Amino acid sequence: MSRLNEYHPSRFHGIWALTKRELKKWLKEPIILLMAILQPVLWMGLFGKAMNIGNMFSSSNISISDIVLPGVALIPPQSGSITISGTTLSQMFGNLGPTIMQNIFGVKDYFSYMSVGMISFIVMFTTMFSGMSIVWDRRLGFLNKVLSTPVSRGAIIFSKVLNASLRSMFQATIILALAVVFGLQVSSTFSPIYILAIYAAIFLLCLGLSSVFLALALRSTKWETQMAIVNLINLPLMFASNTFFPISQMPSWIQAIAQVNPISYLTDAIRRLTVTEFNASAVMFDFTFLGIFAVVFSFIGIALSWRYLTK
Repeated sequence: MSRLNEYHPSRFHGIWALTKRELKKWLKEPIILLMAILQPVLWMGLFGKAMNIGNMFSSSNISISDIVLPGVALIPPQSGSITISGTTLSQMFGNLGPTIMQNIFGVKDYFSYMSVGMISFIVMFTTMFSGMSIVWDRRLGFLNKVLSTPVSRGAIIFSKVLNASLRSMFQATIILALAVVFGLQVSSTFSPIYILAIYAAIFLLCLGLSSVFLALALRSTKWETQMAIVNLINLPLMFASNTFFPISQMPSWIQAIAQVNPISYLTDAIRRLTVTEFNASAVMFDFTFLGIFAVVFSFIGIALSWRYLTK
């Protein structure tokens, strides 16, 4: 009997039990699971390959009438080849596209740039809808049952965060695998061990961003409210970041937003770990920002859950 009295369940037991419930709900819905796999395929195959930005700067799209070079003699074309002082147009501008892409995007093809940004895109949407589960748990009565147990309110919040993190890591793995199949060009400094760092960066963003949307859903009883919040925030977060376009080429007022946008720092960290040259100090700065963001907003989310998470 004394041994039974001395038994104390692990403090993580409630977190893991609630997390398993969330994951089982996800796995038992084949449509949702299929969409989680199909969505990256569609974005990578259609959007990623259709926006062939580097091809816009090829020599075939440059006309000799568009070029004005003071003091340069234009030699009339012979055999269909336009020459400028002995150099053909294709020789002069054959590498123009990859050069411009390298200078602006940091990679020689837009697909590599965009496919890595897709990870942040998927992570953002997965975490945004994490708050929706709190609303449904309240409407279905499950939240009342959990709040009647010894499980802490912080464990309820963290189980939702952990579920969003695991789902995001799963989808990120699919995106990277498909990107390699579709033609992702990794940098010479890439190492497979960097995959663990990518997972760590994803977890930090999920920890902070999920806490934000869960905090917004603590007192909500209507899923329409959460949908309105998601629709209001998703586009500014996505396009005011470097997910699809470099921050340096944006207007100054958007740059100010992008520089405090956590999506930008996740995307930058993943790109430096995969497709661009590895820079330890820049990666550490990205992780520092994501770490501070995760700690601050997870603390706010847990504090608000203790105050406002009610039956």
